[in-house]
Amino acid sequence: MRIGIVILPDDRWSVARHRWRRAEEYGFDHAWTYDHLGWRDLVDGPWFDAVPTLTAAATVTSRIGLGTFVASPNFRHPVHFARELTAVDDISDGRLLLGVGAGGTGFDADVLGGPALTPRQRVDRFAEFLELLARLLREDHVSYEGDHYRAVDARTLPGPIQQPRPPLLVAANGPRALALAARYGDGWVTTGGQGLDDADAWWHSVREVSARFDAAVEKGGRTVPRRILNLDSSPVYSLSSPDAFEDAVGRARELGFTDVLSHWPRASSWYAGDEKVLESVAPMLQRLRAS
Repeated sequence: MRIGIVILPDDRWSVARHRWRRAEEYGFDHAWTYDHLGWRDLVDGPWFDAVPTLTAAATVTSRIGLGTFVASPNFRHPVHFARELTAVDDISDGRLLLGVGAGGTGFDADVLGGPALTPRQRVDRFAEFLELLARLLREDHVSYEGDHYRAVDARTLPGPIQQPRPPLLVAANGPRALALAARYGDGWVTTGGQGLDDADAWWHSVREVSARFDAAVEKGGRTVPRRILNLDSSPVYSLSSPDAFEDAVGRARELGFTDVLSHWPRASSWYAGDEKVLESVAPMLQRLRAS
C-alpha cells in the first residue's frame, strides 16, 4: 500500500514549500496538488497553478512522488501540456505522477468562454486528450486530427526521464470513462460515489465502482496495476483522527486499492482539520504501508 497526501495550491510558496518538505519527511509515498484555475467556493481566494507548484516542490524534495490530482482538459492542450510534463519529470528526476480526468463543470469549464459541453461531449474530449497525450509522451513528431484537439508534427524531444512515460493515472467513475481508464491507464483513480452523507454507503459505492472497473479491465484485456482511492470523498474526513485514518486505509486495502490519498488539513472550509493529527499519523505510515 502506498499512501499519499494532497496539498491544495492555495497558499503562497513561502508557506506551501514547508508542507511539501514535511510531506516527504513524514514518509508519504507521493504528494499531489489540484489542477484547476479555481475550485468550488475557494475560487475567489488565493490559487496557484499545478505545474509550477510541482516544479517548485521538486526542488525542495528528493524522494517523494509528485502528482497532478487531476489534470483537466478544460483548459489544457496535450501538446503544450506534454512539454510542461516533460520539464517537471526532468526537474524531479523522474518523480512525476500524471493524474488525469475528464474535466468537470463549474469555473474551469466556463472561465475561458468556450461552449458548454454535455457529459458525453466531455468524455469524447477526454478520449482524444488521453490518446494524444499518451502518444506525445512516448513518440516524437506527432500529428493528430480530432474533433477537440489537433497536432501538426509536434516535437517532444528529449522525452520524459521515466520510460516509456510517467505513469498515466486515469480518474473515472462512469462507464465510458472506466473503459478509457482500462484502455489507457497505468493506474485508475476514483472518488467513489458523490454526495453521500453516510460513510458505509460511500464505501459500498466504492466497492461497486471497483467491480465495474474490474469488468472494464477484463473486457479490455490489459493489466492496470495501480488503483488509487481518494479517501476524502467519504463524508468522514480521513485525517479527522488517527483512528479514522487507520480505518480508512484498512478498508481501502480490503477492496484491493494499491494507493490511497488524504488531504493536508486546512484551517477552515474543505478538509478542515488539525495538523496535529497529521503529525500523529506520520509515525503510523510505515506500519500501515506494510500491513
